[in-house]
Amino acid sequence: MNEDVRVTAWVRGRVQGVGFRWFTRANALRIGELAGFASNLGDGRVQVVAEGPKERCEELLDWLRTGDTPGRVDGVTEIWDTPRGGYDGFEIR
Repeated sequence: MNEDVRVTAWVRGRVQGVGFRWFTRANALRIGELAGFASNLGDGRVQVVAEGPKERCEELLDWLRTGDTPGRVDGVTEIWDTPRGGYDGFEIR
């Protein structure tokens, strides 16, 4: 069984001003069945929130950590939770 989950990830490194949010959205859409957003934070990190099947969220998280991302990812911290809903697709904020 592949239940729906919510993952919130904070990505550190050189991830602002390099198209990171756009590529994150594109990969979320490629993976499919994900809703949420990618947003720049004031401290230079990007916050990514994704809801959907656990295996799809894990695939996005793996891409954030090891994928061919723009810029440079120095680390990713995540927390898992139950979905809250309220998202219409995957957007850039």
